[in-house]
Amino acid sequence: MPELPEVETVMRGLRARLEGQVLVRARINRPDMRWPFPPGLAQRLTGARVTGFRRRAKYILMRLDGGDSVLIHLGMSGRMVIAPVSNGPDTMHEHLTLETGPSAADPGWRVAFVDPRRFGSVDLVATDAEDSHRLLAGIGPEPLDADFNPAVLAEALAGRRTPIKAALLDQRNVAGLGNIYVCEALYRAGISPERQAQDVTTAEVKKLVRAIKAVLGEAIAAGGSSLRDYVQPDGELGYFQHAWKVYGREGEQCEKCPGPPGCAGVARIVQSGRSSFYCPRLQR
Repeated sequence: MPELPEVETVMRGLRARLEGQVLVRARINRPDMRWPFPPGLAQRLTGARVTGFRRRAKYILMRLDGGDSVLIHLGMSGRMVIAPVSNGPDTMHEHLTLETGPSAADPGWRVAFVDPRRFGSVDLVATDAEDSHRLLAGIGPEPLDADFNPAVLAEALAGRRTPIKAALLDQRNVAGLGNIYVCEALYRAGISPERQAQDVTTAEVKKLVRAIKAVLGEAIAAGGSSLRDYVQPDGELGYFQHAWKVYGREGEQCEKCPGPPGCAGVARIVQSGRSSFYCPRLQR
């Protein structure tokens, strides 16, 4: 599933092509994805001007001039494909299509929500009520915002008798983190994914907040991590997977590994059905 950096990259790609543009056509190609499309969605979108974009956790919000926002979740395999209108026929598994009109300075763009497994979703919500939508209400702070700081994270972890890995994946504690970037942040902070959240010290929380912000920022700059179905909206791959320190590297040496016999390399354990990758020597 795309995580925060991938969703941020997709949102920026959409903003570059659609912000300020009028949607001259909107087409729904099936009645539902994970849930049914909102009634009359195509009619509401046709003729609307896109005024802005926002990402909240792993959701994209496309704001319209009529006071509504289109809420988009990519699900497990969803992606947004952006191409000039002149590029031709629909892509397979294309469920929602948006088009802008050509002008002297712009060829007009075609945006398609492609999702073979249909775990993605689209909804409409009033722009001034975005944060009260059932999918967004209760989500924790954005990790790249200034108000996500050691004091906020320490409060969320206090008294939590659960592994720190699970606590960071809990969207009520911090928004948008997924398996890849939690593994990478814990490695940078030197904290084992098996540690109890309540046992992480004040000094370690400070390191962890810095690590979370750093790894997310670097991943966004690299266009995210291309894994399975994810590519950027223009079809380009993300490149952050080449910078992974531990994720997906079971048995390999991490960058600080002395090698055998002192270290057997990156380990993998399963926590709540998900693989956690870490260095047992460096992460305590």
